[in-house]
Amino acid sequence: MVLVDFAVGIGGENGQGIASTGDILARIFARRGLNLNAYNAYQSIIRGGHTFLTIRASNGPVRSMGDKHDLLIPLNQDSMDRHLRLMKAGSCVLYDGDKLKPGTAAAGVQLCAMPMKQICGSNKLAANTAALGAALQLLGIEPEPLENAIARQFKKKGDAVVAENVGIARGGYDYAAQNFKTLGFRAPKLDPPKAIVTGNQATAMGGVAAGVKFYAAYPMSPSTGVLMWMAAHARQLGIMVRQVEDEIGVMNMVIGAAHTGCRAMCATSGGGFALMTEAVGMAGMLETPVVCVDVQRAGPATGVPTKTEQGDLWQLLGAGQGDYPRIIVAPASQLDLFQSIPELFNLVDKYQCPGLVLADLLISEGTASVDPADLDFKAKIHRGEIILPDGNGNGNGELENPFGGYNDNSYLRYRNTPSGISPRAVPGMPGHIHIAASDEHDEDGTLISDEFTNPSKRRMMVEKRARKMQTVLADIAPPKLFGPTRAEVTLVGWGSTQGVIEEAVETLAADEGIVANSLNIKWIVPFHGEEIIRILSASKRVIIIENNYSGQFARYLRSETGFSAHGHIRKYDGEPFRPHHIVDSVKEQLAGTATLSVPAHEIMV
Repeated sequence: MVLVDFAVGIGGENGQGIASTGDILARIFARRGLNLNAYNAYQSIIRGGHTFLTIRASNGPVRSMGDKHDLLIPLNQDSMDRHLRLMKAGSCVLYDGDKLKPGTAAAGVQLCAMPMKQICGSNKLAANTAALGAALQLLGIEPEPLENAIARQFKKKGDAVVAENVGIARGGYDYAAQNFKTLGFRAPKLDPPKAIVTGNQATAMGGVAAGVKFYAAYPMSPSTGVLMWMAAHARQLGIMVRQVEDEIGVMNMVIGAAHTGCRAMCATSGGGFALMTEAVGMAGMLETPVVCVDVQRAGPATGVPTKTEQGDLWQLLGAGQGDYPRIIVAPASQLDLFQSIPELFNLVDKYQCPGLVLADLLISEGTASVDPADLDFKAKIHRGEIILPDGNGNGNGELENPFGGYNDNSYLRYRNTPSGISPRAVPGMPGHIHIAASDEHDEDGTLISDEFTNPSKRRMMVEKRARKMQTVLADIAPPKLFGPTRAEVTLVGWGSTQGVIEEAVETLAADEGIVANSLNIKWIVPFHGEEIIRILSASKRVIIIENNYSGQFARYLRSETGFSAHGHIRKYDGEPFRPHHIVDSVKEQLAGTATLSVPAHEIMV
């Protein structure tokens, strides 16, 4: 099979329908069985500003938005001016010839001016539709998928509106066929069709697969999509969804729901998580399992609300005062988000502690194609040492009598067990009375600081909670190298940078003759320090890549293992890495001209 890999860029301002245009195009590609990645670089205003959506599709793997555009659709002059100069030979630019002036283009770039007034008639808002029709023709795709999509989109507006827009799409398609040269490839059609999903949708669906029955949130971009999906499907799925007055209330409500035995979850961004941290510590003290998703955006404070960053690592590492167990995971993709949520819930139920997810705008608001079979909503659920009123518990046998038999004096909610994991009875269980408070307490929950703070009991409870973390590593997969075992350079990333780093590894080998491999870290706490050091100690040169200024993961790796990387590639302008950013930086560092590279982002995005 011949590899076909192409990207379409759509530029304009907020309010010009760029997102809906891109959504239609992404669905058409996915229905053809293509893999795709879509990223929308937009501004935090309802109308105006510069927005640029990239959709990359291929019959091979698509790990990032890539480095090039084969087709550009500028919907205003600003987008034309920003992006035309970056188009290369063999690419096409589709634009409204009645309104836009292209300027000078590189040799071999096909400028495709369309008479939108003639094609669209009196419908001034349909230029997108005409351009989509022309785009499909240039890509070698038949017009019927677009016509079907238009029929679905305008169905509620009546047959006349559907017919008008289908006619405009066909007009754009036919005009392109008569006047423009097609691109040097045809978009293949494969079986079976793919589904498309954003990271926020995947997070919400992962919660469903995990058995979440309570979700609370305060809207904060870029995490709001999780709340929107949950709210839209709550009644159908039997999930209680609450939009709360602030993030302090959100986390306290989630803890309250989890305390009753319900699986409960929330999502926010860095600013909202800052308000949650004291309550997260309370979940640690109460040993109540909750899951909170932090969709990182550029900070500090309000920062850049619609841009991506990996700047919250140390915020989650230090969430809440004092020492207490927590589990932190940084998924690498939309599908990984979906699969990680049920796994994390099983872990926090078993170890009775908060679980924190480090996502970011890049994957949470980005769109990817997935095989529908990979969206398994029948995930295995393990509730750990929970004692429920209906007898549905699945303890590991450590308890004397897990489903009853205690009297008021023998049940110890915070029993000092060898594993540190105690029996957990939900409120209302007969014979299982206990106190749950945010202060330090004894094994039965009685506060120890009211009259005399017993030092031995305080030490016992701190050590009991800490013991739980000694066995978590055995329950999670260690990181593995991507690429050849022996390499000239090892690229290390965490979370969402996995895909673009792996693509850079392949490009370095294919185009530059540089043998590289990569190691992506998903589980932050607990940390596979020994395994990571074993791998990195055998590497000739280690370069850490991350979307922040201070090298937060590099500092964490050093604090946990003592290992210092040979070089660093960092980006903190709000936009994600592209493969060439990493390739160029690696070449620079291997040449000995730098140990820190900060790639400049082109105006294209």
